[in-house]
Amino acid sequence: MTDYRNDSRFPGPDPYAPLKNLPSFTVTSTDFSCGDQLPKQQRGAASVSPQLAWNVDELPEGTKSIAITCFDPDAPTASGFWHWGVFNIPATVSSLPSGAGKPELEDVPEAVSLKGDSGNRGYYGSNPPAGHAPHRYLFAIHAVDTEKLDIDPDSPVTVLGFNLYFHSLARAIYWGWDQN
Repeated sequence: MTDYRNDSRFPGPDPYAPLKNLPSFTVTSTDFSCGDQLPKQQRGAASVSPQLAWNVDELPEGTKSIAITCFDPDAPTASGFWHWGVFNIPATVSSLPSGAGKPELEDVPEAVSLKGDSGNRGYYGSNPPAGHAPHRYLFAIHAVDTEKLDIDPDSPVTVLGFNLYFHSLARAIYWGWDQN
């Protein structure tokens, strides 16, 4: 597995470098291997969120919920592109199935899904501009120190990211890439 920070195809900055250095934990997916190109179902119009699993036994003491974000730091903007943000997932949940990133989050009714930079609530698949360099898609799973983050459901994912700075006990990043 290649670390998203050390892959020469992606010269852009590490978006997590300015944040607190947090412990990590194991994340897996049955849809793609970490560091591989995203499958068609996770890209473009299909926009099916990948299956993601984490080991709850590795989460730090005090973890009360989980949050997941998907961020493209290589988008041709000064601020990247948020593809997904979901929070208030109970700490007892150890995975989300493929397709769970729907706006309603039927698989985890306690969770809240935010609008990404596409303007849509729920997971928005990779869709880098044609001819642009490859883009990284960083799925960050956060161990959170509170059961419920008090974030307005109409807030952008950046508000979740700001709150996670203060409430994350651990963070694991599982990533893929895409290019059109």
